[in-house]
Amino acid sequence: MLTRTLHHMRQLAALLVAASGAWQVAALWFNPLNEGHLLVALIGAAYLLLSVGLFGQSRFSLFLAVVVPALHLWFLVHLGQALTSLPVAIDLAVILLSARVLWALRHQPSV
Repeated sequence: MLTRTLHHMRQLAALLVAASGAWQVAALWFNPLNEGHLLVALIGAAYLLLSVGLFGQSRFSLFLAVVVPALHLWFLVHLGQALTSLPVAIDLAVILLSARVLWALRHQPSV
């Protein structure tokens, strides 16, 4: 796969993670303050940090971009929340984009 395409896929994943994280943190101003909303804001802060890593060149951030949204989806399933919302679609897109880029980079030398 072309390096340019991989770069664009990685940048798209970083933008999606940053937008999702910013939305989750901003939700504190729209909802009453309780433990659940603070947990969502904490996850949003982790997403913002993850997006900074995805804008770089590290493979570890790609690995985390697969694991962190997958854990978030797993927690949503076990809490019994509906999986038909936009954040779920964004998480799935980030997982697929990051896994695809990580798979394509597996034989390239590390930087």
